[in-house]
Amino acid sequence: MIDELDEVLRQLLIRELPAKNGEVIIDLQQPRREWSARLDRPTLNLFLHHLCENTALRQPEWQVQRNDDGTATRRRTPLRMDLHYMITAWAADPEDEHRLLARSIMALARHATLPQELLPESLRDQPVPIPLRVAGPEDLRNPADLWSALDNELRPALACIVTLALNPYQSFSGPLVRTRELRFGQARELPLFERLAAPGAAERLWLVGGTLRGTGAIAGLRLTLVERGLAVPVQPDGRFTIGSLEAGEYTLELATEGGKPRQQRITVPSENYDLEV
Repeated sequence: MIDELDEVLRQLLIRELPAKNGEVIIDLQQPRREWSARLDRPTLNLFLHHLCENTALRQPEWQVQRNDDGTATRRRTPLRMDLHYMITAWAADPEDEHRLLARSIMALARHATLPQELLPESLRDQPVPIPLRVAGPEDLRNPADLWSALDNELRPALACIVTLALNPYQSFSGPLVRTRELRFGQARELPLFERLAAPGAAERLWLVGGTLRGTGAIAGLRLTLVERGLAVPVQPDGRFTIGSLEAGEYTLELATEGGKPRQQRITVPSENYDLEV
């Protein structure tokens, strides 16, 4: 994936500079002293020198996708990785180097994100367009140390950061949770013979959830738990939840504006609380 990103940046510079007929070489190697000594044509070097997670974009919560078969898929949000490039220009004259740097700044600054038409198939499933940042004031720190590590002379450099989403996590699929049990009882652990002697010591309450299904419109529908006279909120996609229910039989009443109410019995706990609209 990173090598494909390298090629996208190279193609973007070739298109936007423009660099035709090989008049400017765009290279990805480390700009070490022995590399620069071999150059015989104007060259732009794109050196990937640092990778790190963008913690400001970290989203630790899981994403839940409801599937048509009644299951749900849980997946972690991808890692957002910042790839730091250092762009340098190499030519016989300083004026030519400065001209290449200026053209590079203008070429990259025209794009807040990488152009979709340049992306290969593997980079087209990103959750958001791929951000591209150029020449940030804090994006290239301690350049002298970097050039010292490369065993080359200090020269002007342009910082370029691309943020990619990488997903190393495994997704999990399973049935939707429609019923949750909440127990109230003594905080201390009772001996086994006491628990067997008083099996009803703990009070149980249930949280149940279902979906209004069918071809009818959801907007304007009213759902009521008859035994409590409780109006049950319904989400735009038809989902609803009802909490603090004891085990037993209940009546749900579904009504529309000006229509005849329709009632349906449910049992708590149960495997399914869906209602047909």
